[in-house]
Amino acid sequence: MANPLRAEVVRLYKNLLYLGREYPKGGDYFRDRLRSAFSNNRSVQDPAQVQQLIARGEFVARELEALYYLRKYRAMKKRYYEE
Repeated sequence: MANPLRAEVVRLYKNLLYLGREYPKGGDYFRDRLRSAFSNNRSVQDPAQVQQLIARGEFVARELEALYYLRKYRAMKKRYYEE
């Protein structure tokens, strides 16, 4: 029987992989860390614990998006305003 949360985990992995392309330390660094994080938790079978890990991954995705928006904002501010 397949895990019903598998599709959600795969979606989260793909989303994080996409977001990690522009990571400040490089996409390869982020991809390696992401792969190791997911492989370390590969053996988790408890649905409650899987949901908790998914929530943590979604938090990381929101933080990455905020990081990128902040970087874009700073770049725009630097172009139009002198400090």
